[in-house]
Amino acid sequence: MKKLLVASALAAGATFGLHELSFSHGGTYRGPGDTVPPGGGGSGGGGGPSTPGPSGPSSPGPSGPSSPGPVGPGTPGGGPGGAPAAPSTGGGGGGGPDLTAWTFWWEFNKEPYLNLKSHIHSGGVTTGSDGWFLGHGQKKQAKDSLRPSEEQIRQKVVPALLRALENETNNDIVTGCLIALAKIGDEKDESGASKFEEAIKPHLKSSVQEIAETAAVALGILANDSSIDLLVDILRDNANGRKAVGGGEVTLRTRAFAAYGLSLIGARTADEGNRTKIVENLIDVLNTDDSSVRDIRVACLVSLGLVPLDTIQPAEAPAEGELPVAHKSRQGQMEFLLSYFRDEDNHYLVRAHAPAALVRMLDGLPAEMHDSYKQTLATELLERSGKKSKETKEVIQSCVLALGQLGDRDSDKLDTEIRKALMAAPKDLSDQQARNYSLIALAQVGGALGNAAPPKKDDTAKHLMNTMAKGKNAQKPWAGMAIGVMGRKLSDAGEPPSTDMTAALRSALAEEKAADKVGAYAIAAGILGDTGATEVLLEKLDRIKEDEARGYVAVSLGLMNAREAIEPIQEIISDSKYRPDLLKQAAIGLGLLGDKELVPELIDMLENAKGLATQAALSSALGSIGDARSIDPLVEMLENKDITDSARGFAAVALGIVADKEPLPWNSKIAVDLNYRASTPTLNDQEGTGILNIL
Repeated sequence: MKKLLVASALAAGATFGLHELSFSHGGTYRGPGDTVPPGGGGSGGGGGPSTPGPSGPSSPGPSGPSSPGPVGPGTPGGGPGGAPAAPSTGGGGGGGPDLTAWTFWWEFNKEPYLNLKSHIHSGGVTTGSDGWFLGHGQKKQAKDSLRPSEEQIRQKVVPALLRALENETNNDIVTGCLIALAKIGDEKDESGASKFEEAIKPHLKSSVQEIAETAAVALGILANDSSIDLLVDILRDNANGRKAVGGGEVTLRTRAFAAYGLSLIGARTADEGNRTKIVENLIDVLNTDDSSVRDIRVACLVSLGLVPLDTIQPAEAPAEGELPVAHKSRQGQMEFLLSYFRDEDNHYLVRAHAPAALVRMLDGLPAEMHDSYKQTLATELLERSGKKSKETKEVIQSCVLALGQLGDRDSDKLDTEIRKALMAAPKDLSDQQARNYSLIALAQVGGALGNAAPPKKDDTAKHLMNTMAKGKNAQKPWAGMAIGVMGRKLSDAGEPPSTDMTAALRSALAEEKAADKVGAYAIAAGILGDTGATEVLLEKLDRIKEDEARGYVAVSLGLMNAREAIEPIQEIISDSKYRPDLLKQAAIGLGLLGDKELVPELIDMLENAKGLATQAALSSALGSIGDARSIDPLVEMLENKDITDSARGFAAVALGIVADKEPLPWNSKIAVDLNYRASTPTLNDQEGTGILNIL
């Protein structure tokens, strides 16, 4: 499949100064390679964008055959439109991307807010809730639903993908088909064996690293319990695992991808025994891995957070002074994660992912146990992210983010302390990313109603509005986004956001001229659902010239179901053939509006596009606004050997998006609330080789 540097990293070409792209696997690039700190991951201990290859003895996984080489964050140069690169303010190196920009957070966390699949299939806008992340979005569809039928998928899409997988050798086509089949979901033969699993497994033996690791994660996306033992063998690099990949050591990259694959199965399986098996092996490998890079340990720890056991307490209480067995119960998982997090001998980059995993474990606990662990965890997080903390910046960032998931707005002493700490963070913390995260975390806390009565005076909204109006320049767009996040969370809980919040955000949007802030305020107004800002947004769409801001304005109008925006957004897409960043965002806006009129035009554009960036954006755009009517032309394109292999690979990508069995992209389970600054090449990478970079 193909990787696509869009969204935050590409959406502002002039801002970020990236003018060349690198592709592999297929996907949407959401964050820069140097989110990996020095020594954080990658071969030889380096974590920067110049080390995208596998973390093992194999050769680097290739990008597409005509892929241009990437421009690293430290490389000066112009953006896609030829504009000069802006100076970096986020530690990315001279001329590199500002890693502290709000756009990175949005691109990692946007899927539950967009809930795009429901709009595409219903032909109109539906609202959602926090349950979107778990795949429990509204199921009621409009009568004119354009969801592909099971017959169309099984009789047209699947045969075409299987034929291509059997007959093609090009990396782009093979990996595109692997992921597309996995997204569509299983088809079993008369004996009950998985047809798709049998089609995917042989590609584990590919000598091409990109294909082998994609096959491993594809088994996870497919989510058959029957794949668990195979992925465990690959993760553990045992004799069976080596046999499965064709002999010799299993590369570290493939092992990391197998860990993520196990987490995807564990997140969907109904079998507690299989969840226990997955948890046991993830914990064991996390404890025993001694590789010089952190990819496998990070993969195991992140994955543990996606597989909370349904068995809350062990069948037998542990002896006094002993902890419950880690893989036998949720309590055991939590005690293990707490112990791992507290052990400062464990590498900080791995430990940084423990807070998110721990917070995810709280859901579903009995009230008394929930409150006990909340107290324990909050105390730990507050201490390690406080003014006097000696932790690394990555761990502090993760603690701040986790506090946003942990606290609420009620008058409990603990929640009051959490809000107070988050409000103080912009002054108390030296790390800019942690300061920015604190605004989003505060918004999440302020939007969570809690169990007790609200405080007589809650300054959360006032703090965010003051920061947006009078705070430091770098924090203003984050504060605007935070107002949108808080308002949306309140609205989903049945409590309308205050008129002061809505008015402040609308006023900031109307008065703002800087592109980065216009984009932030536009997205915030969109997720807040402030239809009163429609006129302002339409004016911005018409007048503003920067692609980044125009794209986000289009998304905002889509979120508001502003039907009057359909025609101007259609015009933007038609005129954006060579502006892939703008095309991608405008297509999302059009998809949110339920408009399908441009599907034939997009297919024609994809068939004739030569540049990889344009092909990638068009493929993603078709996934954003495509429907059942795009299946036939995309199948024809996949099988048309007169066009480029890369275009055919992107046709497979688009088919996988259109026919996806899940309401949200599969890797949003991993991406949402992740500290993307604590990254490794197999998690998130500028070269497009991380698990989060696959469409």
